[in-house]
Amino acid sequence: MPARTAGIAIGVCTYQLSFFAAVKLTGVAVGTVVAIGTGPAAAGVLGRLVNGERLTRRWAFATLAAAGGVALLAGDGGGTVDPGGIALAATAGAGYATCTVLSKRLIVNGAAPEGVMAAGFGGAAVLLVPVLLVAGPGFLTSAGGLGLALYLGAIPTAVAYVLFSRGLRGLTSGETATLVLAEPLTAAALGVVALGEQPSVAAGIGAALVLAGLAILALPARKAVEPAVATA
Repeated sequence: MPARTAGIAIGVCTYQLSFFAAVKLTGVAVGTVVAIGTGPAAAGVLGRLVNGERLTRRWAFATLAAAGGVALLAGDGGGTVDPGGIALAATAGAGYATCTVLSKRLIVNGAAPEGVMAAGFGGAAVLLVPVLLVAGPGFLTSAGGLGLALYLGAIPTAVAYVLFSRGLRGLTSGETATLVLAEPLTAAALGVVALGEQPSVAAGIGAALVLAGLAILALPARKAVEPAVATA
C-alpha cells in the first residue's frame, strides 16, 4: 500500500474510532460539533503544509461562520463536556483532515477520485478488522443488521465520498471540508420536514450562519481590477 493511501486509511480509522468514542463520552451534540468544527481548520492548515494551498481570508470567514452555526444547531442536543471526549473529537477532526488532504494530493497528481476512495476506505476496512474481532459482530448477525450495514456502506459512504473526492479536484482541502459543514444543516432541515421537529431560535440563527459560510465559498471570488494603461 503506497504511503499516501496508507495515510488515508489511517485517517479514516482515526476519525471513525475517535468520533464514536467521543460521542460515548461527551454526547452526540458536543462530540459532533468539536469533530466537524475542527475538521475544516485542520484541513486548511494541513493543506497548506502538505499541498502548499493558500489560506485565504474568505476561507477563514466561511469556516468561522459555518462552524459557529454548527455549534448553535447542535446546542439543543445536550451532552456533557468531558475533557477526554473533547480530545477524542478533536482527534477525529484531525483524522478527517488527514484523509482530505492526502486524497487531494493523490487526485491532483492524476489518480482517479473513485480509485483513491476505494483504496483508502478499503485499507481502512482491513485495519479495522481487529476491532470487529474484539468487539464482536453485534447487529451484523441478523439479516436486517447486515442489510443496514450494506446500505450505509454503499449509499451514505461510498457514493458520498466519491462525490466528495470529485469536489477536491476543483477546491482546496480547507474549502471542501468547510462545504461539508452543510451536513448538520441538512440533518436539521430533514428533522423539520420528515419528523415535524420545531427548531429553536438559536438553531435558526445557526442554520443562517451555516448558509452564510457556504455562500461565501460558493460565490465566485472578486477579481482585482487591473489599472487602465494610458495610451498615446
